Amino acid sequence: MIKKSILIWALIIPLAILNGGLREKVLIPWIGERCAEPISGTILCILILIVSLIFIPRIGKGESKIYWKIGILWIALTIIFEFIFGITTGHSFSELLKAYDITTGNLWLIIVIFTGIAPWLVAKIKRII
Repeated sequence: MIKKSILIWALIIPLAILNGGLREKVLIPWIGERCAEPISGTILCILILIVSLIFIPRIGKGESKIYWKIGILWIALTIIFEFIFGITTGHSFSELLKAYDITTGNLWLIIVIFTGIAPWLVAKIKRII
């Protein structure tokens, strides 16, 4: 189950990167950063939900706690990936931490939390727990 869940999480990464490109190249120039951040965050949550709806049922039936463990794993992988990717692309550690400040309109913290909830939520929706 864990290997499959890591593969599912890996499908989210290119979508998140594309979503970031959409935000930077289209949304921000069009509607400004203050509006683009929450729209982009909402789009990413929808994409995470869609990927989860498609692939979480393929993991198989399990107890509720398995899907919570998968969610915690996804949170850890997401944060690790974000910081490695961010630092290697020239962002500072303090700049990366700013993404967790929801008062700026950035929904990153909510996205990370949603990423952790998504496996359990989909398992409930699909009635596999």
